[in-house]
Amino acid sequence: PLATLYAASYLRSKGYTVKVADIQFADSPSEIIQHFEQFKPDAFVIYEDGFNYLTKMCLTNMREAAFKMIQLANSASVPAIVSGSDASDHAEEYCKSGADFIIIGEAERTLYELLEQIQHNKEFKNVAGLLYPENGQLVRTMPRTVTKDLDALPKPAWDLIDMEPYRKMWLKYHGYFSVNFVTTRGCPYKCNWCAKPIYGNRYNSHSPGYIVNIIKETQAILNYDHIWFADDIFGLKPQWLKEFCALIKKGGIKIKYKIQSRADLLLENESIKYLKESGCDMVWMGAESGSQKVLDAMDKGIQVQEIKDAVTLLKKHKIKTGLFLQFGYLNENAADIRQTINMLHEVSPDDIGISVSYPLPGTKFHDMVKDQLKIKSNWTDSDDLHLMFKNTYTPQFYKHLHRYVHYSFRALQAGGFFKKLSFSNYTRVGLWPYYRFMGMKEKMKLKKIDPVAANLL
Repeated sequence: PLATLYAASYLRSKGYTVKVADIQFADSPSEIIQHFEQFKPDAFVIYEDGFNYLTKMCLTNMREAAFKMIQLANSASVPAIVSGSDASDHAEEYCKSGADFIIIGEAERTLYELLEQIQHNKEFKNVAGLLYPENGQLVRTMPRTVTKDLDALPKPAWDLIDMEPYRKMWLKYHGYFSVNFVTTRGCPYKCNWCAKPIYGNRYNSHSPGYIVNIIKETQAILNYDHIWFADDIFGLKPQWLKEFCALIKKGGIKIKYKIQSRADLLLENESIKYLKESGCDMVWMGAESGSQKVLDAMDKGIQVQEIKDAVTLLKKHKIKTGLFLQFGYLNENAADIRQTINMLHEVSPDDIGISVSYPLPGTKFHDMVKDQLKIKSNWTDSDDLHLMFKNTYTPQFYKHLHRYVHYSFRALQAGGFFKKLSFSNYTRVGLWPYYRFMGMKEKMKLKKIDPVAANLL
């Protein structure tokens, strides 16, 4: 819970005693009760991890868990404070469930100033970035400006959580232990389906030295093998990457890491060279579509050819590639879907992540379809994958399309391993018949739903 650990560290630097009730592995929201009983807090904060893209999706099961914890705080007579994108977008619902304060935007300084007012003056209207109920109305204070000097923030309070459950889970499922860091906050690009409720369109970064020092200080203590840099865009500026690479090598640091980036950025100067030399072993790109028509409609600002060229360059430097793909954007047709599948087969990335278009509040895309979001406006969980607005094909078509593309890609990948005699991937090679069969099965289901479209895939 990286964002939470930043906030906890900031409050400690101001003299507060802080407990992080890490409920990552909890079975029920009710487990928060033990923390109320043991710690007896003066305030309870539900602090959403703004560095995790799933939180932007406002999943209803997480909202319901938050409501339950708010009600438990009310029962314990503890002020309930909520920070996060869903609370910002649905403040009235959260307040009706008992939340005393909603923090809008970047939260560390707002939370500190709010706690000061709760303790002393109770003049909340002067705290920027706040929303709260008063006399039956919701009061919204002036917006909070984002922090520009990120190096001024104290380092995350890793000591406030037990890392062992995380280590065991990573080792069990992946064979190595990864931790998440961020080097930046925000994203300057304007994809019209992407919400930025916490940091907006600003892009501010830690210095390379700050990040390298964190790695030096934590690698031995936390004993991790790998880093997931959770930035929306890692290494936007080539000079930053160059300096980061130099400091990693100068410090004798050996670490593998993965990042998110954009295809066009990876074609600039010697960016991929610096990534490789500093330890990057995988890059995830938001490719979204192999159709230029769809990319332009999304205001993505990249060309299909740039995606292909970026994957080629990454492979040349022996860096693995992952592509995020998105089906179901407005006016997408079977020809567009076919172009995406063709691109996938042509560039053959190491991994893919497939979703369907999800309207996030505050985006241009959401404004275009919000009148249709009557019955369902949020997914229940991240596996929901339900198209929530009317488009060229039905929600059921897109569910089976998701599975068809996934199985077809895995079959193609397994076949490639077999041809190369790459039996280090023996599990996937052995599963080729399964992937092939399941892909054909999903194709048959697509044909039953829309035979004309399915025949074009």
